[in-house]
Amino acid sequence: MRLKFLLRPGWIGLIGLVVVFATLCFTLLAPWQFSRNDQAQTRNNAIAESFHAPPKPLGEVLAPGQAPDVRTEWARVTVTGRYLPEGETLAWQRTVLGEPAFEVLTPFRLADGTTLLVDRGFVRPVDGTRAPDYAPAPAGEVTLTARVRSDERDSENRPAFSHDDHRWVYAVNSATVGASTGMDLRPGYFALVEGQPGGLSTLPLPRLESGPYFSYALQWIAFGVMAILAIGYLIYSELRPQQGAEGGAKRKLSVAEAIAEEERREREEAAAREAGRTADAEASSAGEEAGTAREEETSARGNP
Repeated sequence: MRLKFLLRPGWIGLIGLVVVFATLCFTLLAPWQFSRNDQAQTRNNAIAESFHAPPKPLGEVLAPGQAPDVRTEWARVTVTGRYLPEGETLAWQRTVLGEPAFEVLTPFRLADGTTLLVDRGFVRPVDGTRAPDYAPAPAGEVTLTARVRSDERDSENRPAFSHDDHRWVYAVNSATVGASTGMDLRPGYFALVEGQPGGLSTLPLPRLESGPYFSYALQWIAFGVMAILAIGYLIYSELRPQQGAEGGAKRKLSVAEAIAEEERREREEAAAREAGRTADAEASSAGEEAGTAREEETSARGNP
C-alpha cells in the first residue's frame, strides 16, 4: 500500500501537528482577530456618532444602575448635581499623548441621590510620582456634559492606596473607588468634555482607526492554509517516483535512507582521499630510496 508510510510515528506526529495548528488558526486565532476588529469598528462608529448627536440626559442613555456597553460607551450625556471632593481619587501611572499623566476622579451626586464617578481630566506629574497642584472641583450645583465610559479592569485587582496625601487607584474603576471611599457609585465612569465646570486638561479621544486586526486575521487564515498545502506537498513528494538516469523509475529514498546514503558517499570519498595520500607517500618514499642508492653507487665508483 503506497500510503503505508503515513503510519510511521514521524508522519503521524507531523500530520497531527499540522491539524492542530490549522484548527487553531481557523477556529481561534483568526476569529479572535476578527472580533477585535469588530470591537474597534464599533468603538469608532460610536465616537463618530457622538460628534453629531446632541448630548442626552443620562436617564435616556442608561437605565438606573445599568453598566455601559459597546452600544452606549462614548455617548455624550448631561447630568446635574454637585461634586463630592472628599471622595476625590487619582489614577496612577497613565499615559496621555505619549507622556506620563494622572487622571483626577471625583464622585458626583445627582439630585435623585445617585452618585457617579466623573473623570475631570488629566494632570502632569512633578518629580516623577508626585501630583501637582490643580484646581479643585467647584462647590454647589453644576450641570456637566460628559462621555460615558466603561470601567477599566486591573488584572491584579489591586485596591486603592495612599501616596503624597492623595488616594490612588491603578485603574479607573467605579467599584474600586467606591470601596475605598465608602460611596455607592453606579457602574462605569463619565469623562468630561472640554469646557465643563471642574474640568482639567481634557482627555483626548482614541484615533478613529480599526488597527491591524483584520489583516492579522487574514494572515492566520493564510498560515493555516499554507500548513495544509505544505503537508500535502510532502506527502506528494514521498509518493512521486524519481526518474533514473536511463528514464526508468526507481524508489524515492526516505529521509533516513537519504541521510544514510549521503554518509556512505562521504565515507567512500574519505577512504579514496586517504588511499591517494598513502599512494603519494609510498611513491615519495620509493623515490628517496632510489636517489640514495644512486648516490651510494656514484660514491663507490669514485673510491677504488
